[in-house]
Amino acid sequence: MSDYIANTEKDTKDMLDAIGIKHIDDLFADIKPHQRPRSFDIPEGKSEFEVARHLKNLASKNAAGLICFVGAGFYDHFIPSVVDHLSSRSEFYTAYTPYQPECSQGTLQAIYEYQSAICRLTGMEIANASLYDGGTALYEAIMMARRATGRNRVLIDNAVSPIYRTIVYSYTKNLDIEFVEIPVAHGQTDRNSIKKLLDDKAACIILQNPNFFGAIDDHSDIVNEAHRVGALVVESVYPIALGALRTPGEMDADIATGEGQSLGLPLSFGGPYLGFMATKKDLARKMPGRIVGETVDSQGRRGFVLTLQAREQHIRREKATSNICSNEALCALRALIYLTALGKDGLKEVAQLNYEKAEFAKGLLSKIKGVSVKQSSPTFNEFTVVLPKDPGEVVAAMIEKGFAAGFPIGRYYKDMANYMIVAVTEKRTKEEIVRYAESLESTLWS
Repeated sequence: MSDYIANTEKDTKDMLDAIGIKHIDDLFADIKPHQRPRSFDIPEGKSEFEVARHLKNLASKNAAGLICFVGAGFYDHFIPSVVDHLSSRSEFYTAYTPYQPECSQGTLQAIYEYQSAICRLTGMEIANASLYDGGTALYEAIMMARRATGRNRVLIDNAVSPIYRTIVYSYTKNLDIEFVEIPVAHGQTDRNSIKKLLDDKAACIILQNPNFFGAIDDHSDIVNEAHRVGALVVESVYPIALGALRTPGEMDADIATGEGQSLGLPLSFGGPYLGFMATKKDLARKMPGRIVGETVDSQGRRGFVLTLQAREQHIRREKATSNICSNEALCALRALIYLTALGKDGLKEVAQLNYEKAEFAKGLLSKIKGVSVKQSSPTFNEFTVVLPKDPGEVVAAMIEKGFAAGFPIGRYYKDMANYMIVAVTEKRTKEEIVRYAESLESTLWS
């Protein structure tokens, strides 16, 4: 290993003497021998051409060019070329945290416009300058509700993404929070159970629209019931669906969160993602993350600054507003460019295409022997099917036919072993959907 470190033998001896040990291996004494690195035998360097060829060969082992029908929170949407073009400008992708407004006006204005776009999208009054992803945004909303209400009981609909719930439980494992999960009824929010559980001890109730199974809902009645007992309502939303559905603001929800990946971010093996959060104005000082505000300078010229919260508010250990809320400014910029490029009418058109193509797919799949398309609720672009075979095996077989067929959910819901979620976006053509249905039928019955 010393071959790769620039220290001389004297440098090494001086450092070891300073910390009171005789050999570098003593630093690893607490690690059992069988758990230590077996070799630092790094191969000889290669030329640029050889490295590129080697990496290309490795990449070719992945399933490439699959036609994607997978959703469950992350979606294969079309990204206009202008998003890559503008977000790749060096003044944006090399910009650092804009603590100094005198030299960060471009970045600050972009974030301000992003916040404005998220407010218009969700129907809420104020948004922050982004969070890590949809799951951590949901966690932050729970912490907001605790701060605002002084309560520690959280009701969470079991139709909220199990991926998000896992994130929430991980972050709150050592905190004094009582979670109460509300079982779903036929893939829908169980209002009877909610009414029984909502009381003056609840800090908030967590809902999702569309929910994990694809069902869409109007939660206004639940919001009214929650507000009656002083609880807040947090709604996790799919931003593309807001081009067609009632917004959290229209339902009078208190906090809206979601994953912004579908707003101009590619599917890239797990990120980077973008968590968005918006809320009512009276909760602004309970909200984590940065907020950019508009102001004027000493000469009356329009300008932008970080406002409402000082950075120190986020580095005070257990008293901090948040300890994980570093923003995703470049991803937020992409979301802003995407929304600006589409505009209000464009977003509505994309949402309509998603809905219509999903309905077309539902019609085809429902004609396949043994396949049941769940119809208990209206859906947006994602729906649940029940297969006559194990979905995991079906998905593996469909990969060989060029399709990422869907998302098996038996690992998250034990009584849904044969259930699979199918997502259809505006990118899927009629031909692809027909071929998908034909391939699924042959996989099940050939």
